[in-house]
Amino acid sequence: MSENRYFLLFIDDYTRMAWVYFLRNKSNAFECFKKFRAMTELQSGHKVKSVRSDRGGEFMSNEFLAYCSEAGIQRQLTVAYSPQQNGVVERKNRTVIEMAKSMLHEKSLPYEFWAEAVHTAVYLLNRCPSKSLKKMTPFEAYTGRKPGIAHLKVFGCLCHVLIPSVLRHKLEENSHKCIFVGYGLCEKGYRLYDPKTRKIILSRDVYFDEEVSWKWENPSNADVRMPMPDENQGTAETEQRALDEQSQFADTQMQMEEEIAPQREEILDETQRFDHTPHKWRSINDIMAQCNMCIVEPDSFEEADLDESWRSAMEAELEMIEKNNTWKLVDRPFDKPVIGVKWVYKVKLNLDGTVQKNKARLVAKGYSQKPGIDYNETFAPVARLDTIRTLIALAAQKEWNLFQLDVKSAFLNGILKEEVYVEQPQGYVQESKETKVYRLNKAL
Repeated sequence: MSENRYFLLFIDDYTRMAWVYFLRNKSNAFECFKKFRAMTELQSGHKVKSVRSDRGGEFMSNEFLAYCSEAGIQRQLTVAYSPQQNGVVERKNRTVIEMAKSMLHEKSLPYEFWAEAVHTAVYLLNRCPSKSLKKMTPFEAYTGRKPGIAHLKVFGCLCHVLIPSVLRHKLEENSHKCIFVGYGLCEKGYRLYDPKTRKIILSRDVYFDEEVSWKWENPSNADVRMPMPDENQGTAETEQRALDEQSQFADTQMQMEEEIAPQREEILDETQRFDHTPHKWRSINDIMAQCNMCIVEPDSFEEADLDESWRSAMEAELEMIEKNNTWKLVDRPFDKPVIGVKWVYKVKLNLDGTVQKNKARLVAKGYSQKPGIDYNETFAPVARLDTIRTLIALAAQKEWNLFQLDVKSAFLNGILKEEVYVEQPQGYVQESKETKVYRLNKAL
């Protein structure tokens, strides 16, 4: 509403529907009326029969009077100094002014936003019930349908506007702060004032923080330029801009690193202290790599048998195999190959590099099998990432609680159709049954 000084309010006396136009000069009132008449007659299907106004010079010009006379529009004028004769529009003017003033003061907006506040006030009053319409809104009385109110927001509140992906690169912020100043005229979107560029933009992808308002600490911020077509007609300016906020992003990242930088523990062994390079950020992979230097994983059963924790891990593995009925001890076949088995040892670490547990896994030497002779096909059921993402999205929408667990014997659910025999695991060969082997019921 660039450099406008006046606003002109039209009201339909039957439906109380109001339209507001903004003028740079009062002489523009005649042009506004012609546009208003063309619009309302086309929308409603009814003709403008009479116009009631005061005796202001903008309504008493020769052009205005000749136009109404040619169109057959009756002129109804008030007596001088008798505004009560046109009480409907005079009361509406007062209501709009008081409402706009309240909205400006509520969010401490500069007076340069008066036109935006007036336009928003008229927009809201058209969607508020009126006593003269018996609890019906002017919008419903004029259009015949109930207005939607879900999109209404607090005037002047702080909001975050999405920056289109084509106007930013990966390191830039996805949104920037603006001030909500009204609703689109010809567009289904919000009118937003950008304090940085001092321009009005239109957007529909907005997140509103209605309890917060912009702090107008810099006096220069009061120099507001809000472009809008004259007389409130046409399409509002929709210029978008690409913000260069790399420096701001870098400052934010640096501040976050200083706030969340963890206290790193020093790892000591009996003879050597490892250099942790203080005052330097290190990733968790570096910490885990250094921890692995002082953690020894057995290479053979003989080494693992010397440690009680590894023996417990192997016993737990065998207990789980027996519990799932994975195999059965039988005599050694002479017409079938017997596959060897091997212990695999792995130390499981926490995120901070500490030892979580020692894990021992008994695996079959499947590389000795030949496809088509010892087996027909192999299949390992695993969860697809698409399924996991869908489950997480559904849980987020339904506000479900997600729990993660480790099924350490999940691999033992594969039922075998072929005859597969394996040796007894090293260190756990049953006495007096050294010649026997295990026949697998499930995949190992």
